[in-house]
Amino acid sequence: MSVKTQFSIRDLENLSGVKAHTIRIWEKRYRLLKPERTETNIRYYDLNSLKRLLNVSFLYKDGYKISRIAELDESEIKSLIKEKSELNQDVYALNAFKTAMFDFDEQLFSKTYLELSLKKSFKEIFHEVFIPLLSEIGTLWQTSTIDPCHESFISELVKRKVIINIDLQIQNFKKSGDMQFALFLPYSEIHEIGLLFCHFEILSAGFNAIYLGANIPLESLKNLKQKDPDITFVSYVTMHPEGKSIYDYISEYKAQLCDEKICNLWLLGSKVQQIDLESIPSEVMIIPSLEQLSLKLNTLKKY
Repeated sequence: MSVKTQFSIRDLENLSGVKAHTIRIWEKRYRLLKPERTETNIRYYDLNSLKRLLNVSFLYKDGYKISRIAELDESEIKSLIKEKSELNQDVYALNAFKTAMFDFDEQLFSKTYLELSLKKSFKEIFHEVFIPLLSEIGTLWQTSTIDPCHESFISELVKRKVIINIDLQIQNFKKSGDMQFALFLPYSEIHEIGLLFCHFEILSAGFNAIYLGANIPLESLKNLKQKDPDITFVSYVTMHPEGKSIYDYISEYKAQLCDEKICNLWLLGSKVQQIDLESIPSEVMIIPSLEQLSLKLNTLKKY
């Protein structure tokens, strides 16, 4: 499969947040971009044009007039962006991460992350930068603005950072309560980053956690329940588990794991936003967001 290197003006709009008609005006009036044409005379933009537009949009959103930006050469634009990045670090980081994604540039990703980490905790980076980045990347993938390999590249780099910080929490673990959690993803659920961050949050709050990962059948959870009848399971769903509705999955969970004693399940992810809370059993707790998970964990601390 070839990697996408040609972009329509709609792709540029999706990636930069600048409306297509505005891009056309900038192109015609200020010659900011120079589109190419296919053999069938269809306009397209190359990767350099995309990266230039990301830089231009950063300065434009920071308050610079487009006429002023148009007078600058590439080195002047980059120098100005570096100067302004200190004041608007999150937006700069988002653009840098997108550039790293298109260039498959792991060094740029790591450099940008390091700069963020000098001023922010990992939790702040995840909520303020990684979540907006992954949300935008997901939309870009669904609209075919980017290739699956782009989405996979950046997601794996983010996942790696979460895992590194999980390891740090394990090394510096300080117990604050007796509750134990087990984290898992159902079959066909492919988005693991959310569950990994749940693991990070649980450890940060001082609770023991068993991380099982993806493609875990409900029946296999019985072994953990036998070992610890009070264990709380945590799952993160962005797709229908195993091709079923979320309600069917919850019913199956109750039937298999709550036959003799209540066995609690905490559910997070985009699919839980659609759940009617009055239609689910008491064993299942819907947690609308990762922020709510952190608040919930803090209320459970004993010391």
